[in-house]
Amino acid sequence: MSLPLVLLGGTLCDGALWQPLCRHLPPQPMIIPEMSGADSAEQLAAQLLTDLPARFLLVGFSLGALVALEMQAQAAQRIAGLALLAVNPLADAPVNAAGRIALLDRAAKNGMRSVVEQLWPRYVHASRLADRELLGALVTMAERSSVERFRQQTAIAIQRRDLRHTLPALQAPLLILNGDSDAICTPEHHHLLVKAAPAARHITLEQCGHFLLLEQPQACARALQTWIKRSELCVSTL
Repeated sequence: MSLPLVLLGGTLCDGALWQPLCRHLPPQPMIIPEMSGADSAEQLAAQLLTDLPARFLLVGFSLGALVALEMQAQAAQRIAGLALLAVNPLADAPVNAAGRIALLDRAAKNGMRSVVEQLWPRYVHASRLADRELLGALVTMAERSSVERFRQQTAIAIQRRDLRHTLPALQAPLLILNGDSDAICTPEHHHLLVKAAPAARHITLEQCGHFLLLEQPQACARALQTWIKRSELCVSTL
């Protein structure tokens, strides 16, 4: 059995985010939805569930992981496996809204590159700060986005809910994957998630920041490949 793999990307990301990972995974049906068209994770989750197959494996990165959490809260029975990468499961602190809106204003005035360059020191491990190729990849993705899409993604981040209490209802295998030096979605955030879902497999990548999919794609692929096999085995034994 080969279930479709649904990949939900982060803020200002597109399908290019997943290309390094996919090169290290066996051939598998993959769906990479647009992360736009709604102003809340609840709305976007419902929208995606309308269009997706009846049963699938779900991977969410950063903002995409917030939407993935909403999808499992709304339709856990449709998810054969859930992988959450670089996620802060808590509701957004009200104090963060002003900074998020300021970044949106910056994008409208100075372009998406200026947003990525401002956030760059928090995006990756310190050893990658001089990696112009990696920076360029993030800038290129962001520049393919629009201010309206960024506005929607900002609204999703501000309005997100803490859904840790819904995870015990998920019967499918759960993988939690993070970087040890992620300054945006910290190791502590992931420990809180694991505490809510003690049956989850939790892997922390060393010397890795927020963009683990681009910093360490092979390590991510190894973890996901094991999770895919486990998820498909669970489905086949039902």
